[in-house]
Amino acid sequence: MTRPVALITGASSGIGAEFARQLAARGLDLIVVARDEARLEQLAVELRAAHGGTVEVMPADLVDETQRRVVERRLREGVHLLVNNAGFGNHGDFTELDIEAEDAEVRLNVLAVVRLTHAALGPMERNGTGAVINVSSVAGLVPGLPNATYGASKAFVTAFSESLHEQLRPAGVRVMALCPGYTHTEFHARAGIDTSGSPDRMWLSAEQVVRDGLRDLAAGKAVSVPGAVYKAIAVVTRLAPRALTRRAAGRFTRGRAAAD
Repeated sequence: MTRPVALITGASSGIGAEFARQLAARGLDLIVVARDEARLEQLAVELRAAHGGTVEVMPADLVDETQRRVVERRLREGVHLLVNNAGFGNHGDFTELDIEAEDAEVRLNVLAVVRLTHAALGPMERNGTGAVINVSSVAGLVPGLPNATYGASKAFVTAFSESLHEQLRPAGVRVMALCPGYTHTEFHARAGIDTSGSPDRMWLSAEQVVRDGLRDLAAGKAVSVPGAVYKAIAVVTRLAPRALTRRAAGRFTRGRAAAD
């Protein structure tokens, strides 16, 4: 019997690597995509030894159009699950950030998600089965936080995924946005974000994020928000007037900046 195949972007570390571990443990063959080929190869060796099966390493920088199109072509051949996890954020006031870095952020967080999702969904819709998990963020639910481009890109990913969830549901294809909050990965250090003042209760493990996300996908949810704290934040931001949440987030951000 042919084993199901999952393609995971941003798989060299953090949430992406944890998706690879949990999916391999469930008996899926994998295609792991990231820029760092050495780390992908190390992960592949680990997973083959632990679970058997096939782990194909596909190094690619998804900001680069030529490299991204290679991944698109593979998706058009058909996979059972696509996890769009690759993404990054720039930290700081928008007017002081390098616009080329902001452009790259949009190309990875938005354009690559759109193009890879489009490539994957064609075969899934024809076959009447398959799923896409787009890793978004609670940051996309809360207006007024810093890192304006990052928050906006994740708001797009969530709305995009919700729309596709409804469009593809009659065809038997599932699309879900996964919206974690603070998670123990390399993301914040790479973005230069000081998280030293964040209380322990705000932090999630990559293991929990992936476990909850896969559970919610199986339950047919359009949006998954792991962790009780972030579920509460998501409810409040959806119910409260947008101007109120925006101003509250802005005051919180200014307060933290003053404290620093």
